[in-house]
Amino acid sequence: MQNKKGQDGFSLIELLIVVAIIGIIAAIAIPNLLASRRAANEGSAQSSLRTIHSSQATYQATAGNGNYGTMANLLAQNLVDGVLGGVGGTKSGYAFVVNKVDFVAGTSAATFSATANPTITSGVSQTGTRKFGIVEDGVMHGLTTALGTPMTAAELAATSNVLGN
Repeated sequence: MQNKKGQDGFSLIELLIVVAIIGIIAAIAIPNLLASRRAANEGSAQSSLRTIHSSQATYQATAGNGNYGTMANLLAQNLVDGVLGGVGGTKSGYAFVVNKVDFVAGTSAATFSATANPTITSGVSQTGTRKFGIVEDGVMHGLTTALGTPMTAAELAATSNVLGN
Protein backbone atom coordinates (compact mmCIF):
# COMPACT_ATOMS: atom_id res chain seq x y z
CA MET A 1 0.00 0.00 0.00
CA GLN A 2 1.09 3.42 -0.79
CA ASN A 3 0.64 6.31 1.69
CA LYS A 4 -0.89 9.50 0.39
CA LYS A 5 0.55 12.74 1.51
CA GLY A 6 -2.45 14.70 2.79
CA GLN A 7 -2.67 18.28 3.77
CA ASP A 8 -3.08 18.67 7.53
CA GLY A 9 -4.30 21.90 9.20
CA PHE A 10 -5.36 25.21 7.68
CA SER A 11 -3.67 27.28 5.03
CA LEU A 12 -2.47 30.80 5.69
CA ILE A 13 -5.26 32.25 3.53
CA GLU A 14 -7.93 30.42 5.52
CA LEU A 15 -6.51 31.72 8.80
CA LEU A 16 -6.36 35.28 7.47
CA ILE A 17 -10.01 35.08 6.38
CA VAL A 18 -11.06 33.91 9.86
CA VAL A 19 -9.07 36.73 11.51
CA ALA A 20 -10.66 39.29 9.16
CA ILE A 21 -14.17 38.02 9.98
CA ILE A 22 -13.44 38.24 13.72
CA GLY A 23 -12.14 41.79 13.21
CA ILE A 24 -15.31 42.84 11.39
CA ILE A 25 -17.52 41.35 14.12
CA ALA A 26 -15.46 43.15 16.80
CA ALA A 27 -15.70 46.46 14.92
CA ILE A 28 -19.47 46.14 14.93
CA ALA A 29 -19.82 44.92 18.53
CA ILE A 30 -17.42 47.18 20.44
CA PRO A 31 -19.26 50.51 19.90
CA ASN A 32 -22.50 48.88 21.05
CA LEU A 33 -20.74 47.48 24.10
CA LEU A 34 -19.35 50.92 25.00
CA ALA A 35 -22.78 52.53 24.55
CA SER A 36 -24.30 49.88 26.82
CA ARG A 37 -21.68 50.60 29.47
CA ARG A 38 -22.42 54.34 29.33
CA ALA A 39 -26.15 53.67 29.63
CA ALA A 40 -25.53 51.38 32.62
CA ASN A 41 -23.36 54.07 34.27
CA GLU A 42 -26.12 56.65 33.76
CA GLY A 43 -28.74 54.32 35.22
CA SER A 44 -26.51 53.65 38.21
CA ALA A 45 -26.00 57.41 38.73
CA GLN A 46 -29.75 58.03 38.70
CA SER A 47 -30.35 55.18 41.12
CA SER A 48 -27.60 56.47 43.43
CA LEU A 49 -29.17 59.96 43.44
CA ARG A 50 -32.51 58.43 44.40
CA THR A 51 -30.72 56.59 47.22
CA ILE A 52 -29.17 59.86 48.38
CA HIS A 53 -32.59 61.54 48.27
CA SER A 54 -34.26 58.88 50.43
CA SER A 55 -31.23 58.82 52.75
CA GLN A 56 -31.50 62.58 53.21
CA ALA A 57 -35.19 62.26 54.19
CA THR A 58 -34.30 59.58 56.73
CA TYR A 59 -31.35 61.59 58.08
CA GLN A 60 -33.45 64.75 58.39
CA ALA A 61 -36.15 62.92 60.35
CA THR A 62 -33.72 61.12 62.68
CA ALA A 63 -30.12 62.16 63.31
CA GLY A 64 -30.30 65.52 61.52
CA ASN A 65 -32.85 67.15 63.84
CA GLY A 66 -34.50 68.84 60.86
CA ASN A 67 -31.32 69.41 58.86
CA TYR A 68 -29.98 67.42 55.93
CA GLY A 69 -26.58 65.75 56.06
CA THR A 70 -23.35 65.75 54.13
CA MET A 71 -22.21 62.60 52.37
CA ALA A 72 -20.02 61.84 55.39
CA ASN A 73 -23.04 62.19 57.70
CA LEU A 74 -25.06 59.80 55.55
CA LEU A 75 -22.20 57.29 55.51
CA ALA A 76 -21.74 57.53 59.29
CA GLN A 77 -25.44 56.66 59.75
CA ASN A 78 -25.12 53.72 57.29
CA LEU A 79 -27.66 55.33 54.95
CA VAL A 80 -25.40 55.06 51.88
CA ASP A 81 -22.88 52.39 50.97
CA GLY A 82 -19.12 52.78 51.36
CA VAL A 83 -18.55 53.11 47.61
CA LEU A 84 -20.98 55.99 47.18
CA GLY A 85 -20.10 57.72 50.43
CA GLY A 86 -16.39 56.91 50.36
CA VAL A 87 -13.47 59.20 49.64
CA GLY A 88 -14.08 61.09 46.41
CA GLY A 89 -17.70 59.93 46.16
CA THR A 90 -17.28 58.18 42.81
CA LYS A 91 -19.31 55.19 41.66
CA SER A 92 -19.80 53.66 38.20
CA GLY A 93 -17.93 56.44 36.41
CA TYR A 94 -19.79 59.30 38.11
CA ALA A 95 -18.67 61.71 40.83
CA PHE A 96 -21.29 62.62 43.44
CA VAL A 97 -21.48 65.89 45.37
CA VAL A 98 -23.95 66.71 48.14
CA ASN A 99 -24.48 70.31 49.28
CA LYS A 100 -26.73 71.32 52.17
CA VAL A 101 -28.07 74.45 53.84
CA ASP A 102 -29.15 74.07 57.46
CA PHE A 103 -32.46 75.22 58.89
CA VAL A 104 -32.39 78.69 60.43
CA ALA A 105 -35.41 79.50 62.60
CA GLY A 106 -37.54 82.24 61.06
CA THR A 107 -35.19 82.65 58.09
CA SER A 108 -34.80 79.59 55.87
CA ALA A 109 -35.80 75.98 55.58
CA ALA A 110 -33.22 73.21 55.37
CA THR A 111 -32.30 72.33 51.77
CA PHE A 112 -29.92 70.04 49.93
CA SER A 113 -28.83 69.30 46.41
CA ALA A 114 -27.04 66.23 45.11
CA THR A 115 -25.37 66.04 41.72
CA ALA A 116 -23.77 63.28 39.67
CA ASN A 117 -21.24 64.22 37.01
CA PRO A 118 -19.41 61.86 34.61
CA THR A 119 -15.74 61.44 35.51
CA ILE A 120 -14.65 61.05 31.86
CA THR A 121 -16.60 63.31 29.51
CA SER A 122 -15.23 62.49 26.06
CA GLY A 123 -13.46 59.86 24.04
CA VAL A 124 -13.82 56.11 23.85
CA SER A 125 -13.76 55.66 27.62
CA GLN A 126 -16.50 58.28 28.25
CA THR A 127 -18.44 57.26 31.37
CA GLY A 128 -21.64 59.17 30.61
CA THR A 129 -23.31 61.61 28.25
CA ARG A 130 -25.47 63.41 30.84
CA LYS A 131 -25.04 64.94 34.27
CA PHE A 132 -27.80 64.61 36.85
CA GLY A 133 -29.11 66.38 39.93
CA ILE A 134 -31.81 66.08 42.56
CA VAL A 135 -33.08 68.34 45.35
CA GLU A 136 -35.40 67.85 48.32
CA ASP A 137 -38.52 67.64 46.10
CA GLY A 138 -37.19 64.37 44.61
CA VAL A 139 -37.40 65.43 40.95
CA MET A 140 -34.46 64.12 38.90
CA HIS A 141 -32.92 66.62 36.46
CA GLY A 142 -30.49 65.90 33.64
CA LEU A 143 -28.32 67.98 31.32
CA THR A 144 -26.26 67.05 28.28
CA THR A 145 -24.43 70.39 28.05
CA ALA A 146 -21.07 71.36 29.58
CA LEU A 147 -20.23 67.86 30.76
CA GLY A 148 -16.72 68.95 31.75
CA THR A 149 -18.10 71.13 34.55
CA PRO A 150 -20.02 69.79 37.56
CA MET A 151 -23.73 70.53 37.65
CA THR A 152 -24.25 73.61 39.77
CA ALA A 153 -27.18 74.46 42.02
CA ALA A 154 -28.13 77.22 39.56
CA GLU A 155 -28.18 74.76 36.63
CA LEU A 156 -30.19 72.34 38.73
CA ALA A 157 -32.77 74.99 39.57
CA ALA A 158 -32.94 76.38 36.04
CA THR A 159 -33.08 73.17 34.00
CA SER A 160 -36.37 72.10 32.55
CA ASN A 161 -34.91 68.76 31.51
CA VAL A 162 -36.79 66.66 34.06
CA LEU A 163 -36.30 62.92 33.91
CA GLY A 164 -39.23 60.62 34.52
CA ASN A 165 -39.24 58.45 37.60
